Formats: sequence, structure tokens, C-alpha cells
Amino acid sequence: MPDQIRSNQEPRSFVFTSESVTEGHPDKIADQISDAVLDAILAKEAKLESQGYVDHKGVPAKLEHVRCACETLVTTGTVVVSGEIRCQAYVDVQKIARRVIERIGYTRAKFGFDSETCGVINMIHEQSPDIAQGVDQSFNAQHGAADPLDLIGAGDQGMMFGYASRETSTLMPMPHYLASRLAERLAAVRHDGTLPYLRPDGKTQVTVRYEDGKPVAVETIVVSTQHAPEVESMESIKADLIEHVIAPVMDGEGIAWNDATIYVNPTGRFVVGGPMGDTGLTGRKIIVDTYGGMGRHGGGAFSGKDCTKVDRSAAYAARWVAKNVVAAGLADRCEVELAYAIGVAHPLSLMIDTFGTEHVAVESIERAVRTTFDLRPGAIIRDLDLRRPIFEKTAAYGHFGREDPDFTWERCDRVDELRSACGL
Repeated sequence: MPDQIRSNQEPRSFVFTSESVTEGHPDKIADQISDAVLDAILAKEAKLESQGYVDHKGVPAKLEHVRCACETLVTTGTVVVSGEIRCQAYVDVQKIARRVIERIGYTRAKFGFDSETCGVINMIHEQSPDIAQGVDQSFNAQHGAADPLDLIGAGDQGMMFGYASRETSTLMPMPHYLASRLAERLAAVRHDGTLPYLRPDGKTQVTVRYEDGKPVAVETIVVSTQHAPEVESMESIKADLIEHVIAPVMDGEGIAWNDATIYVNPTGRFVVGGPMGDTGLTGRKIIVDTYGGMGRHGGGAFSGKDCTKVDRSAAYAARWVAKNVVAAGLADRCEVELAYAIGVAHPLSLMIDTFGTEHVAVESIERAVRTTFDLRPGAIIRDLDLRRPIFEKTAAYGHFGREDPDFTWERCDRVDELRSACGL
């Protein structure tokens, strides 16, 4: 985020831009396949555990034993699934990949990618025991900690950020929220047949003007969408997208946009798209996944990772904390940073930044967060119920700001505790 936005003195006027991509973008295909593999493993392991399954060594199958770091590459006619996985269950990786590609809409060779005929290569191997030992039995447990939640160590070192702002009803930054909803709507009108000539690949971008730190108008909208080759007129596509995609999203958010400059497929024809037009990789859209740049990012990707990996679970927890701080009225904007060491259960640091918008002392907010939230990986997994197979749907249109009950990190369920801890 620019320094002027981060300063405690809110700028008088500035613009900020965020982008999003559709589910058919090559990088997002890769993310969804990786998370679909994770979901399949979690679902299969839960079923085995409920049936009292034991492995060939007589060890009961337990969900907490699942370790998954699945990475996917997609390119012309080919999918490569790799990574490190430890589980008791067998899942059909090829079948999973083809199902995801079909659901997205790459079902005919003339679209540039076909779920039935593309090659799927499985190169998954087992997680390193050197990594597993620190997660299965944390540094804290090895040194005598008795609390069961101290048993799970962080799956890696690093820092994770969460962010919330009063700009939208979901407490997300306006530019990113609008870009994500445009991308989601672009896919919806393709799936429901409203605009049947659209194809799965697409990108959106929104520039918003701020006055006194508040979003007041949309200045620029960019939509690039793959389309059927028989569509020759970019003007007809633009008219359709304004009517069926842009207007429904913008009108629903109550922000001025009638004077916005609108670009649709600004380079012209966009027929070759998806993996045929560009290689896709898991984890290459981390800003699209989070806050569109209006908030820092620790650098770790989410998709394909089970939630012992704090890249994912701690980023979810940081959003949960930040959203509750803002929802509690303690600040109008909040950013949370957490840091972990591999194999250590407790976070190494917690930072709260409210950018001068706090309504109580920042030190009081930080103390309240420390007493209200348990940010050990085991506690995050427990409190947010992160061993469920819910992750494929997180892998497109943003992990945050989505009104879905499975997105437990979006709950404002600690507001009263935070306010009480701050003496309100």
C-alpha cells in the first residue's frame, strides 16, 4: 500500500486500483485443482476415521495426520500435479483435475483446453519427515508443554497479514471487492447462458477515487474476457458487459460509477485464452486472493495447503482478528501481522496497525486481541473448523469478503469479548 495511505494523516484525495481474475484464468485453474485435491483427501480421511480405519501398521487414521502441500501447473493440453502429501486415503488425482476443469467450463478442444483430452501427470510424493516431526510434535511439546494445543507446531516460518476496513459491508477494500465481484459476475453470465459466447478466461480491474480516506467514485473499469471467435465486434461485447456484468455489480454497491472510463478487451480480439494462451501455476495470484494490494502480504500462497501450514491458517486468523476489531468499533481500519517459526506452536509476534483510525488506544486493542484470540495453529484449526473439505471454493474470487458460512474466518463472533476487554 502506498505510504500516503499508510500514514496516520489521511490523504485528501488519491486513487487506488485492484484487480481480480475469473475461475478460468490459468493460475486460478491451478489453484482450484490443488485445493480440490486437498478437499478430496480431507473428505476421504474423515470417512475412514469415522469407520474406525487402521493402516497396515495398525495405526488409526486421524485427520490431524493429513499433511498436504499440493502444487499444480497447467499449460497447453497438460496438467502437472505435484507436491508433498501424507495421508492414509487414496484419491484419484487425475479424476479430480478433470472434474475441476470441466466445472470451470473447458469442455471442448476449440476452447483451447478440454477436460476429457488433456494430459494429467501425477508427480506427488510424501512429505519430508524432517518437516513432519516439528508439526506432529512441536518444539513446545518436545520441551514438556502439556496443553494438547501445543502439540501442533507451525508448518513453516514466516509472517502473515490480515486486513479489514469499513469501506464495504463485508469490511473489505472497495477496489478489490468490486474487482472480485465483477470477475464472479463475468463467470455467472457465462454459466447461466446470458452471454453464451463468453469463454472461461478473464480479468477485471477497478480504480476507485478516495476523498478524506473514503471511496467516493469509480474512475476506471477494465474487463478482459475470452470469447468465441465468431464475435467480431468489441463494441457489442462492451455493451453486453455493461448491461449484464458491470451495471448489476456497481449499482448494488451504491458508489458513483457513471462517469467511469470503461475498457473492454482493450487489445481487441481475445479468443486464445486459458492454459493454451498462458501457463498457470498454483499460488501466483496471492494479491487477488487477499486484499488487492490494500494491505500487506507475507508472500505465502494458500491453495493446496492443509491448515497446519500457517501460510493459510494464520492468514485466515489474521483476517478474523482484523474484521472483529473493525466490527467491534475499535477502529475503522485494521491490519494484523502474525509471525511464526517452523515447529513452534505460539506465534513469535503480533502487530496491530489501525492507521490512525482507532477509537481506543492501539495498545488496548492489542491487549484485547491477545486475551480474546488463541493464535496457535492447533487453536486456529479448532476455532475456525479448518479440517473440513471446504477449500476448492475459496480458490477463486477471493478468500476474504465472501458471505458463505463455510468461510468461518469471516465471522464477527468475538466483537463483544473485544469490546469488553477494551472496557467498552
